[in-house]
Amino acid sequence: MEHLELFFKSIFVDNMVFAYFLGMCSYLAVSKKVSTAVGLGAAVIFVLAITVPLNWLLDQYLLQEGALIWLGPEYADYDLGFLSFIMFIATIATMVQLVEIIVEKFSPSLYNSLGIFLPLIAVNCAILGGSLFMQSREIETLGLALNYGIGSGIGWFLAIVAIAAIREKIRYSNVPPALRGLGITFIITGLMAIGFMSFGGMLTGGEEEATEETVENTVGMVTAIADEKNDEASSLAIETIKDSDKN
Repeated sequence: MEHLELFFKSIFVDNMVFAYFLGMCSYLAVSKKVSTAVGLGAAVIFVLAITVPLNWLLDQYLLQEGALIWLGPEYADYDLGFLSFIMFIATIATMVQLVEIIVEKFSPSLYNSLGIFLPLIAVNCAILGGSLFMQSREIETLGLALNYGIGSGIGWFLAIVAIAAIREKIRYSNVPPALRGLGITFIITGLMAIGFMSFGGMLTGGEEEATEETVENTVGMVTAIADEKNDEASSLAIETIKDSDKN
């Protein structure tokens, strides 16, 4: 259940484009055709699925304070957290080079279509953001890190493919001259961000359980006061809380 919740949250609620506006340069530049957007989106999924788990391993066994204890007790106090950016970017750059070689080998047309934006995945803030969010949210296991990386990549993939499909359609629409090009694209992106954020309601089950627990604790406290003071007002407060909870 934890894996599934994190997966859907990384796609919809924490979408790199619509929630944090990361990776907007390639999102806007490579979204003119669906075929090109699909290729770049697939490359981003691959890079995030590899780099987030790798960077999780680096963070757990190298960068965190006390992570080097596996080398011996004398290394328990070492903290290499200041190297996080350098290590994460080095991992990302290595994987991007691998993706670039594979795409050039098996799909030269896609390689030419992506142009400079394929190697620029290495400095795409959405890719680095996936690893930094993984670190800041203290994801506990390698499996959850892989889950988060794939989900983040799919979220970015859906965003760029959706805007590419819309831009292909509005090319033949009667858009006001002042809004043609990036103007209408930014407006559509904002509307899509609102739509993706609405999916957050799917993940409120835990909040509802927390609310019920809070109500039960409140009723228990008021009951204790009523028993101690035998106060009719306290008894009335208990009934009011219970009725509001039912409604």
